[in-house]
Amino acid sequence: MKPGKVYLIGAGPGDVELMTLKAVRLLGEADVVLLDDLVNREVLRFVAPDAQIIEVGKRGGCKSTAQLSIHALMLEHAQAGSIVARLKGGDPFVFGRGSEEMQCLVAAGVAVEVVSGVTAGVAVPAALGIPLSHRDCARSITFVTGHACNDGTVNWRGLAGTGGTLVIYMGIANLAQIVAQLLAADLPPALPAAAIQHGTLPQQRSVVTTLAELPAAVQAHGIGSPAIVIVGEVVGMAITQSIKHEIFEAQS
Repeated sequence: MKPGKVYLIGAGPGDVELMTLKAVRLLGEADVVLLDDLVNREVLRFVAPDAQIIEVGKRGGCKSTAQLSIHALMLEHAQAGSIVARLKGGDPFVFGRGSEEMQCLVAAGVAVEVVSGVTAGVAVPAALGIPLSHRDCARSITFVTGHACNDGTVNWRGLAGTGGTLVIYMGIANLAQIVAQLLAADLPPALPAAAIQHGTLPQQRSVVTTLAELPAAVQAHGIGSPAIVIVGEVVGMAITQSIKHEIFEAQS
């Protein structure tokens, strides 16, 4: 029996054209595809017609496949000699549990390779013309999960003191608490901020406003998950005229 292998593949932020050439090639070679919920289904056109596609969706606030079940599926198919494409939104190693899956496979002696993808924290701001760095106002970038807002593991005061750009993944559900903590850490209420839902996709929607007004603007315009939140002076550079997607300018 031929040895199996698992590829932990990043599908990018949503736009199928932002996938890497390597990811496309490997999808065509896979016997089994384990597909995350946030992956754009257009990528299935790159999968071989006889490949087995297994939905293993994981999305905050929704019914999800248990992580241990995903581990078991990877091991089952790889140990049976299959080439497995574990396809994840964004990049597998950026808030994607790719490290946990790699550790599981390595411990079981299963061959594994990581195929990087374009992470949403980079591509989604760019879709609005928001640079994450700028030599005049942002010389550092912090990627942080907002999912753990209430358990004390994120030092928002410390992050507020970096003076750079904050890129917050999975922060919509806890946005009011996050903003309150950043304001309590002395970030200016008028600091530019944005929330972008379904970034890089045709249904992309966003609000561009100030930090203090961001939670109310998000609620007023129905911005929900999945979304990226950006806080920093660079948000003031957002393109608001030539972009095709709908942009809401919240009033001060």
